[in-house]
Amino acid sequence: MNPAKHIYCVLRKVKRMTTIKFLGGCREVGRSAIMVDSIVLDFGLKPSNPPEFPLNGVSPKSVIISHGHLDHVGVAPNLMDYDPSIFMTLPTKELSAILLKDSLNIMENPPYTKREFMQFESNTRIVDYDESFIIGGWEITFFNAGHIPGSASVYMSKDVSILYTGDIKLEDTRLLEGADTSYPETDILIVESTYYGVEHPERRELEKRFVESVKETIENGGHAIIPAFAVGRTQEVVMILEKHGIIPYVDGMGREVAKIIESFPKYVKNVKDLKKAMKKAKIVERGKREEILSEPSAIVTTAGMLNGGPALFYISRLYNDEKSKIILTGYQVEGTNGDKALNEGEIDLGMRTVKLKMKVEQYDFSAHADDRQLKDLVKKVVDRGAEIIFTVHGEDCEGFSNWIKEELGVESYSPKNGDLFII
Repeated sequence: MNPAKHIYCVLRKVKRMTTIKFLGGCREVGRSAIMVDSIVLDFGLKPSNPPEFPLNGVSPKSVIISHGHLDHVGVAPNLMDYDPSIFMTLPTKELSAILLKDSLNIMENPPYTKREFMQFESNTRIVDYDESFIIGGWEITFFNAGHIPGSASVYMSKDVSILYTGDIKLEDTRLLEGADTSYPETDILIVESTYYGVEHPERRELEKRFVESVKETIENGGHAIIPAFAVGRTQEVVMILEKHGIIPYVDGMGREVAKIIESFPKYVKNVKDLKKAMKKAKIVERGKREEILSEPSAIVTTAGMLNGGPALFYISRLYNDEKSKIILTGYQVEGTNGDKALNEGEIDLGMRTVKLKMKVEQYDFSAHADDRQLKDLVKKVVDRGAEIIFTVHGEDCEGFSNWIKEELGVESYSPKNGDLFII
């Protein structure tokens, strides 16, 4: 990889200089972190082994968290030496807190202390969608990003206007309505690229195939182990299974997260459906996991990429069982246990790596926009004046950037971590 560099961009309308420094999440999925002048947009970790963090050496006056997933918020308490003000939606605050507390307890060398976490919570200011606020001379507005409850795209306006999509989902799911894309005119777009080049399957057909696989596994006397992210994915998967007459076990923090989400009904599509599904689900009590394995079942459990969590307990008991399946429900970052299980048929159980006789399947219940939706989104923002596009948060950011330049004729970059752009 080439070393980081300074790049100068020109917008005719801009009178004062703006700097954009990319600290993480460039040409990769994970550790999203971008600094615009003195404002940091997200500061997350990459769920590799060991975890990777954004570049250091920043001294922000303010921090904006787009949503409560660890790849966007997981290292943010580490910035508390600078006593920044922190801005996010209320669901993001509650969801971030539960994940950050968990990380503090389970990580070998957490990148922040309990004191820093407490300061992070104390410094947080709550902002709702469509509610403008001013920091550092920038007028900021959050738009619903449709990714998880409380997720936001960030619109910033000063001498130049910048739209940071964060993680974005444009179509409805069982849990959420799609993103609000009624953005004002925009000069610069920073867009996620996770599923550039990939089309998501039609949602109803995907649900049908997923449910059929779970039913087939149980009918054949096996266990369907369904790893799912605690925030958003667990709740949606439980809703899908309940709708099709399957009552799963739920293990990990998915139930606790569901209670938080249920307390913010305006941030979900139908809170009654969520409550109904979670009420029917069978919650796994501590010390009862062995008992569950005494008969065929579906178990929705953390962690979504199999890097820790109760999922590894079940797999440690079932990896030789040809009747059972690991049914992945989301993106698997390269190098994670989920990626190894899917592509190499083996898994690291901590003390040992084992070959899997369990079948491994993946169903694309993604909370991200796919190739077509990403391209449509960029076209829409270009039509509203965008002159410079940055592609981030993806394994083919370069391909997406090249497509934008060739098809839309707009200046586009796929920055590397450490690159500084001076506008």
